[in-house]
Amino acid sequence: MTSMLDGCTPWPAEVADRYRAAGYWRGNTLDGLLRDWALQYGPRTALVHGGTRVTYALLNRRVDRMAAGFRLRGLRPGQRVVVQLPNVPEFVITVFALMRAGAVPVFCPMTHRASQVSHLVRVGQAVGYVGPPAHQGFDLTAMAADIAAQGPFLRLVFTFEAPGESSPYGGFSVDAAGCQYYPLGSLDSPRERPLARSADQVAFFLLSGGAGAEPALVPRTHDDYAYQVRAAAELVALSGNDVYLAALPAGSDFTFGCPGIVGTLSVGGTVVLTDDPDAAACLSAVERERVTVTSLEPAAARLWLDLLAPVRAAPSSLRLVQIGGGPLDRATAERVGPGLGRLQQVFGTAEGVLTLTRPADPDETVLTTQGRPLSPDDELRVVDADGQDVPDGESGELLARGPRTLRGYYRAPDRNARSFTPDGYFRTGALARRTPDGGLLVTGHPPEGHASAL
Repeated sequence: MTSMLDGCTPWPAEVADRYRAAGYWRGNTLDGLLRDWALQYGPRTALVHGGTRVTYALLNRRVDRMAAGFRLRGLRPGQRVVVQLPNVPEFVITVFALMRAGAVPVFCPMTHRASQVSHLVRVGQAVGYVGPPAHQGFDLTAMAADIAAQGPFLRLVFTFEAPGESSPYGGFSVDAAGCQYYPLGSLDSPRERPLARSADQVAFFLLSGGAGAEPALVPRTHDDYAYQVRAAAELVALSGNDVYLAALPAGSDFTFGCPGIVGTLSVGGTVVLTDDPDAAACLSAVERERVTVTSLEPAAARLWLDLLAPVRAAPSSLRLVQIGGGPLDRATAERVGPGLGRLQQVFGTAEGVLTLTRPADPDETVLTTQGRPLSPDDELRVVDADGQDVPDGESGELLARGPRTLRGYYRAPDRNARSFTPDGYFRTGALARRTPDGGLLVTGHPPEGHASAL
């Protein structure tokens, strides 16, 4: 892999060639794939949010026009833009529009505030920020203005107003630091000629970092992410009849591409976005939209099950419930199948490590393990404190490398020296052991300073 961005660690050339020869990396950019999907599935519903429904054709057209608007406002290929949006159609449109404009989105959780966002701006040298004016009473636009006043990078702020709302900051404006402010909805310009870009370039940045650690930027390329969503969609047999509920934050790797939002779009399915994580609201969306697949953390799964247990039967439409992001106790795992739908356990990190149980796995495997690696070329090791492989069945630290697993964080040489072995294995920090059938059982949380699970 070659990278358009200084500060990224490429895969060794011979390894990249092997991944291409194996058909994992096919040279497609994610926004280019969206254009193909729009041609193939045009009139189908791509996104649902409350009463809003967006077809594939409209989604692609809005991405085209927003991308042109970003370019018109001065955004240039390779520049980074922090995206801090809730689960709304504009999140999907903005991310794909930035990629189509040649810019690089940096996914930022809605819960992040000034210290974390300013860190992302500084490390990523981000020139742009996209977010609502406020979140849970916190003034996000004022936060962006403060960050712009403190450093030389942030110069474009795009505010997202929900339908029927208007920003208290008004329309176009420029502050004393020279930062320009635009309503996100104003980015509606005639489509431009597509940019010529390579799929081995960085598509977007996810975030990593244990509790208390500053988030590190995780570069994901078009090639590696397109492979991830394609393989994950095939593994769970996603089709155009599936409806995926994005109940967890859309900017998490779990929700965005395991197979998640992008995987569902790749097969012509429908993505239902909810910005209300309340269990009752989510279950109402499941019933209303006939959701077939969703992704949950263990705590949310327990809330769903507890809400259903006294008064309601399992949702008849749900066929698969992915659970990841933390240990799933046996008692809860046994409730998922009868109470919600077929369980799939998932372990993953933003860095590209991904293991999943298979739909055809025996019940005991599904109930007690996090499955097997997504790719046949994923290489996992379980090692002791001296870096030596431990026998199957014994616990140790999980190391990984493969066609989706990065070789280094962005502009973080000291952290890279701690987090990667000289031969390219990523130290997940998670404690795990192999099962006799080749599966993986994650036995401990990633400790502080290591990767965070999905």
